[in-house]
Amino acid sequence: MSAPPPRIGVIGLGYVGLPLAVVFAEAGVPVVGLDVVDDKVAAINRGTSHIEDVPSGRLAPLVDSGMLRASTDLDELPALEAIVICLPTPLDEHREPDLGAVLGAARDIAPRLQKGQLVVLESTTYPGTTREELAPLLEEYGLTAGRDFHLAFSPERVDPGREDWTTRSTPKVVGGLTPTCTQKALEVYGQAFDTLVPVSTPEVAEMTKILENVFRSVNIALVNETALLCDRMGVDVWEVIDAAATKPFGYMPFRPGPGLGGHCIPIDPFYLTWKAREYDFHTEFIELAGKINSQMPYFCVSKLARALNEHEKALKGAKVLVVGVAYKADVNDMRESPALKVISLLIERGADVTYHDPHVPELEPGHGIDRAMTSVPLDDDALAEFEARIRRRLAELGGKVARPAAEIFKKISSL
Repeated sequence: MSAPPPRIGVIGLGYVGLPLAVVFAEAGVPVVGLDVVDDKVAAINRGTSHIEDVPSGRLAPLVDSGMLRASTDLDELPALEAIVICLPTPLDEHREPDLGAVLGAARDIAPRLQKGQLVVLESTTYPGTTREELAPLLEEYGLTAGRDFHLAFSPERVDPGREDWTTRSTPKVVGGLTPTCTQKALEVYGQAFDTLVPVSTPEVAEMTKILENVFRSVNIALVNETALLCDRMGVDVWEVIDAAATKPFGYMPFRPGPGLGGHCIPIDPFYLTWKAREYDFHTEFIELAGKINSQMPYFCVSKLARALNEHEKALKGAKVLVVGVAYKADVNDMRESPALKVISLLIERGADVTYHDPHVPELEPGHGIDRAMTSVPLDDDALAEFEARIRRRLAELGGKVARPAAEIFKKISSL
């Protein structure tokens, strides 16, 4: 029995594209995933996943049944019902949007585009991209968006490592170029997603994703700045946050940390900052949040240096173990991880740095780190020694300990 012909094409098989392809395939919609990396395509066709959120045991049955396969051949596009673009949209060296991959995909799609097809952009970008950038490129071979083919924007809302809200269960925002485009996109996504949220235009959908990440960036910056002030005042910021969180209305707890990581929150707000310049508008909250959050790795290293100094030790020559180098817990995603900056600053100041992260066995040189590094094990003896030190310090402080140390110990003990 031959495999069913694919109906959905997903361009880009990374953190967004592969989980999306799997969700469609699991819902019984045949999918072809398109990518330019031969090794990635070959691995997926063997049922081997490179994304932690998509275990190989989940991918392989879909490949074996023919519901999902990967390809480098763009000439498969004309036979599809829908084409979804899931390509990276980083910032360039000037912190301006780099839409090169997305616009390149549009140029590849255009000569293969058929009447009645749906094209959806999922890559995060500034409001206006779908209408002003994507549509003209797709129309270069004579078809008109909204009349001859459907065009929409539907922001990805992937949160790697999260299990309570998945790609399928997270509400899917959809905004088409026309009401008919929106309806077509709803029909396609409705085959695989639990909840759909139609909006009036692609610009609304584009701005929705940006607002979500601006909200987090600004609030994280607020609590990070509060942590800086509390440190100077000698107030336990963690106790303050816990106390504030008891208010049942008007407050949402955020936690301070060493900075921001992942592709979305450190990057996406600056898409809006860039676009706002066209309207002679300055997004001061966004820019200030970015400035505050970018200071946090320096603060962490400074706090460590002060702690060592209190014990008459110098940071230079000190042995420092960094526990966790991915941008968040329980993932292997290194994009924009503040741990990389922390490590580079420690090395720059002469510390002897090692790290432990079961999800990231090796670190390549780069981001200010001049050598390859390998994750060191945390064996039972090391954990026992660490626990003994914590308990001795607790006794010295009369049972009180800085919240970060307690949190680190709790995390290490669970590994």
